Amino acid sequence: MSIQVQLQNFAGPLDLLLHLIKTNEMDIYDIQMVEITEQYLHVIEQMKQLDLDVAGEFLLMAATLLHIKSRMLLPVSEDLDEEEGEDPRAELVRRLLEYQRYKEVAELLAEFPLLDRDIYASSFVPTELFDEADDEVSVGVFQLTEAFHRILQSAPTEVFHEVIREQLSVAEHVQLVLERLTGKKRISFREIFNAPSKQELIVTFLATLELVKMRMIKVEQANEFGEIWLSLAVDEDELEQVPLQEEGLGYA
Repeated sequence: MSIQVQLQNFAGPLDLLLHLIKTNEMDIYDIQMVEITEQYLHVIEQMKQLDLDVAGEFLLMAATLLHIKSRMLLPVSEDLDEEEGEDPRAELVRRLLEYQRYKEVAELLAEFPLLDRDIYASSFVPTELFDEADDEVSVGVFQLTEAFHRILQSAPTEVFHEVIREQLSVAEHVQLVLERLTGKKRISFREIFNAPSKQELIVTFLATLELVKMRMIKVEQANEFGEIWLSLAVDEDELEQVPLQEEGLGYA
């Protein structure tokens, strides 16, 4: 099957793979490695023919696909233990699902109004307008993302001596964020990010975005460089209606 793609539209190899999987209407959990690998290599060849600089990450993914394809073609030995007999595509599927989750977040963020694109601020704003919390305005995606980026940069570097795959739940962190807000008029954006690892910080950020999407919380800021504040947008007795299972959320 011949696939026509716009090469400049892909942010990276995972983005290209997701496009090929969707175009071929494949199940992401059951990728047809022979077909996908051939199409991926064809796109890489197109890049070379057009004298485009093929980034190392694209070439690395090509090698990864070829390796998985070769493993899929090998006969499975009955002597292999359960771990060695794992589907060779499992790690690739995990990475694709993770990338797809963050891509969905990016698309959600793109729907938020952006300063100087959808919202145009006055060049002069009297400082007295910001004396009271009631004068605060909703925060756009740029400010929210920049604030989280600063928090992420200030997080301590993680050092691991033993690799342990921790399963972090967005649903659980939705509940944690709501618990922090319950009984309070508002809390600062930075205050909810007290997690010990960058991975957990990211999951907390996803939970916050989910609550904004569900219109359960408000995000406000008094001025361009001021503190960002979170507050409940619903009555506390409505919090029991929040879905706490992963399937009820957009980032499962």
